[in-house]
Amino acid sequence: MAWTGNRICQRLGIRLPIVQAPMAGSDSPDMTVAVSEAGGLGSLACGMLSPDRVLEAAAFIRSKTKKTINLNFYCHKAPTLDAERDRRWREEISAYFAEFGVANDAEAAFVYRTPFNDALCAVAEDVRPEVISFHFGLPEKSLFDRAKATGAVIMSSATTVAEAVWLEKNGCDIVIAQGVEAGGHNGMFLDRDVATRSGTLALVPQIVDAVGVPVIAAGGIGDARGIAAAFMLGADGVQLGTAYLKCPEARLNPLHARALASARDDNTALTNVFSGRPARGIVNRLVRDLGPMSATAPDFPMAGKALAALRARAESEGHDDFTNLWAGQSAHLSPALPAADLTEMLMAQAWARLKSF
Repeated sequence: MAWTGNRICQRLGIRLPIVQAPMAGSDSPDMTVAVSEAGGLGSLACGMLSPDRVLEAAAFIRSKTKKTINLNFYCHKAPTLDAERDRRWREEISAYFAEFGVANDAEAAFVYRTPFNDALCAVAEDVRPEVISFHFGLPEKSLFDRAKATGAVIMSSATTVAEAVWLEKNGCDIVIAQGVEAGGHNGMFLDRDVATRSGTLALVPQIVDAVGVPVIAAGGIGDARGIAAAFMLGADGVQLGTAYLKCPEARLNPLHARALASARDDNTALTNVFSGRPARGIVNRLVRDLGPMSATAPDFPMAGKALAALRARAESEGHDDFTNLWAGQSAHLSPALPAADLTEMLMAQAWARLKSF
């Protein structure tokens, strides 16, 4: 496979222009290592990890591979508790608590989504990954400048042309063009108008035309056909997330894995009922009843905190009614393979398709 002239490969020092999407709570250091060793860009989502756990994971990754890795961080604004909105949200979901015999004000373990801050930036400065990527825009300038000073290539997601232009203007080295088909949290940050977001097919060429930095296509890419199409649209690389959820290296809730096995093109939706921000997942009871978009759900990530005890009880009884089942629209297309094998196979098949044109 002759990807040697590819801008992403040259800039990142990788052999294959494919990025394993960071997936908070579902990726793993083993997955990062496997993809990087296979020649792609292995990523580790750090938004649900404490600084100490990021250091621990990074140390493990560095012990297993010397190749390029990506540490990913959220950069949303930390919410302040809106007591009245929280009360209305808990009232809206109160019937479920009664049904499952859980106190409406019950608390359960909840992993907070931490935005990129001084402590996490210090970790990045210590680890010095070759790539640092962000979701929901970019951090404040002082933190951004510190991240850039590590020598890392900076990437972030854009869901519109305006966001892509903003990212380039503010120092981003690579733009990830995230179509609305993508699983997990939509990276929108200039506004949150879900209805106006474009699909990958429409978004990628328009972003390619609007910026001078390399562009990575993401969203709804599930097999070699999608990868080849992204390159035909002008992308310099591709990012896949849902495809890697079927790999043995994924840390997947068994209920999530079960739902993923039966995913279809028509059973996912963008919803905010699990976290407070739009994210694509497989439709389940909570989405059908309250969503997909709820005006009552507290800001990210506080909607999930109120659901934590209810989710824990339901899952203990084998129900995924209140579990976020993140998945993109092309989940059905991806085979279940080890991460390294999947990376190699997809890129070999995509190269063969591109050569045939």
